[in-house]
This record gives sequence, structure tokens and C-alpha cells, in this order.
Amino acid sequence: MSPRQLSARLAEVTALIRSRTGAPPQVAAILGSGLGGFAGRLERAVSIPYAELPGFPASGVAGHAGRLVLGDLAATGGPVRVVLMQGRVHGYEGWSAAEVAFGARVLCSLGVKALLVTNACGGVNPDFGPGTLVRITDHLNLTGQNALTGENDDAVGPRFPDMGAAYDPELGQLLEAAAAEAGVPLRRGIYAGVSGPSYETPAEIRMLRAMGADLVGMSTVHDVTAARHQGVPVAGLSVVTNPAAGLTRTALTHDDVQRVAARAAASLEAVLAAFLPRAAR
Repeated sequence: MSPRQLSARLAEVTALIRSRTGAPPQVAAILGSGLGGFAGRLERAVSIPYAELPGFPASGVAGHAGRLVLGDLAATGGPVRVVLMQGRVHGYEGWSAAEVAFGARVLCSLGVKALLVTNACGGVNPDFGPGTLVRITDHLNLTGQNALTGENDDAVGPRFPDMGAAYDPELGQLLEAAAAEAGVPLRRGIYAGVSGPSYETPAEIRMLRAMGADLVGMSTVHDVTAARHQGVPVAGLSVVTNPAAGLTRTALTHDDVQRVAARAAASLEAVLAAFLPRAAR
């Protein structure tokens, strides 16, 4: 898409959202596979299906409700205004990297102070069993695409954004403090983003381990690239739903991913409830 098209699309969508939701959000989060239940914690929430937002990509994958939800999250010191993407689209559905990242761009264009990306993923690190929560410290973009390919709009962000701190260290510390407050163990790891939709082969997992990856999934990297392009700091939180291929003899299925994510949802929601008010300050 051309810079003019991107700017016009962002302006159109954000204007519609603002017309229906009132007070602007302070902080945003993208909720991954099976993790959308957190939206139920928001008070005075307004829910907008992606299909009602012009040009907003909508997912057809199970576990992704496909709604933008804006509301108040109760917190010490007063409610925090939060906007959530309840589900996301993926490149394997046929979307380009730029389209995959469009939802994150909309969140950033609403003026949030920080973006939290979450996902359900496979554990490349054998120490990360199902249900483990991991703070993403960095990522490997192995999708073969970049959300910034094409003409650049200098009004949106620089041609060559620095990704040296793709995941903001200060937000990462706040995430760890939130997990400690919630009594939830939180590990650290590097996320490898791949194209999917097939799960990885054992040989590919051995390659990822050699490259330094602890986690593997089919999302997140384009969202983070777009947010950093727009100057919004990012924190990342993964829920490990299964050991990666070759670490177990059990066949991998999306149903299993959703089941484990659902079991881990209470821990994840507790961390989000403690983190988002911190990130909004």
C-alpha cells in the first residue's frame, strides 16, 4: 500500500473508533490464540467487530474473536482506559505483512503510551513446558516478510527504524514486577516468528535452538515492527502451549494449543491486570 493509502486508512479507522468509544485509551494489548477472555474484565466496554472497521483485516482462525474492545480496567488509583485487539490475523491466512500489522498500527494511532503483544507459542527451550509464561526479550523474524516493505510515510515513522530495543527494557521490568505481584512465575526468552501454517519439523526446531530461539510462533513480529516504526514502546508475553516438534512424540494440533492457553488464561490475566496500569503511567 502507498504511504497516502496507509495514512488515509489509519485516519478513517481511528476517527470511527473515537466516534464510538469516547475517552481515548492509555494503553493497548493484542490478545493471541485462546487468550481473548481478558476483555471480559473491562468495565463500560465498547466492542467493535473488525468487520465494522473499514479495511481492518479479520481473522478466520479459531480462538480469535475478531473484535476491538475499549473500556476501563479497575486499578489502584483509578481506572485505566485500555484498548484490546481480541484476536489477530496471520500471514498464513493470505495477508501481507503490512496487512497483518495494520491492527497494531491502529492501536498505536489511537495515542496509547505502550503496546503489549501476547501469543500462544511452542516451546523450543526444553525447560519451557506447557503453561509457562515468558517475557519476550527479543525476536527473530523468519517469516520472509517485513511489515515496512514498500514506500515509507515519514509522517507515520522513519524509513529505517532502530530495532535495537524492539521490546522495551523498562516495560519488560514492569512486566516482571506485575508477574511477581500476581504470584505468577515469569521466564525470559527469544521468540522466533515463522510463517506457518504447518508446524515446524524437528530439524527446523534444532535450527531454531542453534539460532538462540526459546519460543516459536506464527505471529507477533510484524505487530512489533509496526509499533516500533510508530515510536510506541512494546512489551511481549508468550504462553507456551506445547513442546516444539522433536521434543515430544505427541502430534501437535491447534485444539491442544487452545486448551492449554485456556488453562493458562487465569495466570496471564492476573499479569495483564497488574501490568497494564503500570504501563499507562
